[in-house]
Amino acid sequence: MTTLRTRFERLLEAVVLVLVAALAVVVVMGVGFRKFGAALVWYDEVASILLAWLTYYGAALAALKRAHIGFPNLVRRLGRPWRIPVVVAGEAVVVAFFLVAAWAGWRVLVILEGSGMVSLPWVPTRLTQSVIPIGCVLFVIAQLLSLSEMLRGGDRTEAGTPGEDGP
Repeated sequence: MTTLRTRFERLLEAVVLVLVAALAVVVVMGVGFRKFGAALVWYDEVASILLAWLTYYGAALAALKRAHIGFPNLVRRLGRPWRIPVVVAGEAVVVAFFLVAAWAGWRVLVILEGSGMVSLPWVPTRLTQSVIPIGCVLFVIAQLLSLSEMLRGGDRTEAGTPGEDGP
């Protein structure tokens, strides 16, 4: 399970890194072209889509590292008899929410069939919006892969990671 988790983490890190780099390039290009009076028509739409993708994939990475909004110190301080039901109930709610969001995202993709982006009509809108169901499923996978650590007593506490108690 650890190797699977590590590979999944590396994959998400690579995707997030590529998205950050792509967003940086698009923003710098957009600013540069606008400065010289030749604004790119597609800049705003593409930058918005890249930011949305970065948000979804980054959220999955944060979920895997247990760095998203939560109460890790509270859970860590619960005794073992209380920790397991609280963690399982919380995880069930989160997983259910993201499965419903993935289903809704899939429904949106079905509705968007045949439409294209406004500024780049040859790019299918389904491609740009595919991040919703994919990101939600990745979030669920991340939650499930990090569940055993949470049941043992909290999130991973490596030096400098969120959720770590200071000295």
